[in-house]
Amino acid sequence: MGNHVKPFDGDMSSEGYTMNENWGVQLNFMVPLDGSITEQCKAIGRRQMEKMRLDYELVRIKECANLQSKGFTLRPGSRLEHICHDVVPISAVTKKELPSPVSSESSSKSE
Repeated sequence: MGNHVKPFDGDMSSEGYTMNENWGVQLNFMVPLDGSITEQCKAIGRRQMEKMRLDYELVRIKECANLQSKGFTLRPGSRLEHICHDVVPISAVTKKELPSPVSSESSSKSE
């Protein structure tokens, strides 16, 4: 390690040479001085995961609705049945929530 030098003679013969050998090692340690950057990175990661989950759910609902509008559904008992089991048309939900006219008339007559 280091330099090997044999200088040229006075007559400049070709036996003179210079050889350099340099060796080195570098070791780095990085220590965050402020822990808030780690928490900020975790928060960004959580938001990204929430966004990805929302995107997945919206695409799932859209594709299930497309299947239903075309008259298809997933076979009951199949391993993928659970994918579309919670996607129902709005008309099916509103029919269940609206009171029937017969039941409201009978309740008003009994009062």
